[in-house]
Amino acid sequence: MNMNDFFAGKVFNAYEYFGAHKESERIVFRTFAPNAANVCIFGSFNNWSEEPMTQESYGVYSFVSDGADFGDMYKYVIYTKSGERFEHCDPYGFGMELRPQWASYIVDLSEYKFTDDKWMECRNKNYNSPMNIYEVHLGSWLNNPQNENGWYNYSEIADKLIEYAKKHKYTHLEFLPLSEHPADCSWGYQNTGFFSPTSRYGTAAQLMELVDKCHKNNIGVIMDFVPVHFAVDGYGLAQYDGSYLYEYPPSDVGISEWGTCNFNHSRNETRCLVQSAANFWLEKFHFDGLRMDAISRAIYWGGDPARGVNENTVSFLKNMNLGLQKLHPTAMLIAEDSTAFPKITAPVEYDGLGFDYKWDLGWMNDTLDYFRIAPWERHNHYHKLTFSMAYFYNELFILPFSHDETVHGKATIIQKMYGDYQDKFLQCRALYMYMYAHPGKKLNFMGNEFGQFREWSEEREQDWQILQYPLHDAFQKYITKLNEIYLKNPALHSGEYNMDNFRWIMSDNCEQCVYIFERSCGGSTVLCVFNFSGMKQEVSFTLGKTAKLKEILNSRWEEYGGDVPRGTKAVAPKKNIFTLTVIPLTGSLFEVI
Repeated sequence: MNMNDFFAGKVFNAYEYFGAHKESERIVFRTFAPNAANVCIFGSFNNWSEEPMTQESYGVYSFVSDGADFGDMYKYVIYTKSGERFEHCDPYGFGMELRPQWASYIVDLSEYKFTDDKWMECRNKNYNSPMNIYEVHLGSWLNNPQNENGWYNYSEIADKLIEYAKKHKYTHLEFLPLSEHPADCSWGYQNTGFFSPTSRYGTAAQLMELVDKCHKNNIGVIMDFVPVHFAVDGYGLAQYDGSYLYEYPPSDVGISEWGTCNFNHSRNETRCLVQSAANFWLEKFHFDGLRMDAISRAIYWGGDPARGVNENTVSFLKNMNLGLQKLHPTAMLIAEDSTAFPKITAPVEYDGLGFDYKWDLGWMNDTLDYFRIAPWERHNHYHKLTFSMAYFYNELFILPFSHDETVHGKATIIQKMYGDYQDKFLQCRALYMYMYAHPGKKLNFMGNEFGQFREWSEEREQDWQILQYPLHDAFQKYITKLNEIYLKNPALHSGEYNMDNFRWIMSDNCEQCVYIFERSCGGSTVLCVFNFSGMKQEVSFTLGKTAKLKEILNSRWEEYGGDVPRGTKAVAPKKNIFTLTVIPLTGSLFEVI
């Protein structure tokens, strides 16, 4: 590795130099600890006896072992200048023990051979394709009764997940972070192993097999990635060499709101570690995208615009994304950002941050707030649902109903709906039709698709048993049908970031709480009609062209748990004016013929 590039923050493959690697049939260990007094290594290959590492230039310590091999465990022992002794896992290690143990493993990343060449050659960023993402926490999607923790390994769960995703018409799986983490309750967002697939679910080779199988079945795979903060555990990265090497000192910016250490992106060594980790998951595991967590906390100090922009971290994001775009031009970089900071999804060359997509958290909050309101009061909040289109074309948005909306007392999506048990299903079907009709890619967290009322917990699997109840079973079938319509109809996904392909037909009918808009592309047009009031409404409108309307889905059809028989007749205008009677709390999709 070119150390000048390392200290300039230009390296994206530092994991090929640091860590444990087989070179000429011997294992070479390297770690970066410029402020240490001395560094030793010990592991299963030397009976856990400390052996001194050689101090090279630039703060690099190395050790060459004839006895170590793949599968062996090891730790670094760092002696600080103040005389303290600390044991650490390898920041660049490719595998770790299952918590609460934390030794690093020597791993052969070439063990698994991918067979997804065709997928990788044809892969794209899906701008004009449907992208219907099923967000999954791997350990709590489905329990394995044969495992004491209830976990399937990556290989075992692959076929089950793929079958489910295909059956219910999802194009992508998105996993909560799979890099190693000490606490189950952090869900992977507080890392200690930045290059280590969590051993909860198996080995690096088994994770590669999971991704490979998904690709063989035309399913993309996205992973959550955390570039902003890391776990405080003493064996990890915190004060790694006795100094604040990777994090800010413990001032008002040193510790995050989650009690973790904030990466100091003004240090180029930190930049190289984080951007190398991002590259690692795309390069070695063939992930199709990274959803980057807590970007608002990267843009602003503490995530608070009043504290100002963190220019060092913004610069880091630009340089990292620019490099990743060059290395992986067909992979997707997705920002979870709740701010109005401009140009999140603009290319770096045009002074943007270089992400491909941004979660539309404004749309999510406004929409869920609206559906909490009693139907007879919604006329006072009508424009909560029209506001999103006022800014939609500023960025390339994904519409998320994610894990964050189903925990910590927030209630699940269906539980948020106003009304009693039956009314919640009625409104949730209309809500999801509105979501799938609205421009933007889609993301849903597991359990949302069958109306789970219990908040998600990482400690137990989804409540699959509730599918025995008719309303939950019908709701799952409805979501699957909605997914299918979204996938098959170009008007609902192609050209959606072109404002010429969306048209409001009715966007100021506050008293009736009726919304009508038109989606067009690829030679097809879909009219989307919603009545979110509690009253039957009659509305008249013109499309400005000769046409008939054929209903392709109604959120209250009987087969999906509603009370309206499926219609078969096309609706024709009179003197070019359509008149529709729209029943309460209903969404309808019409093909414009």
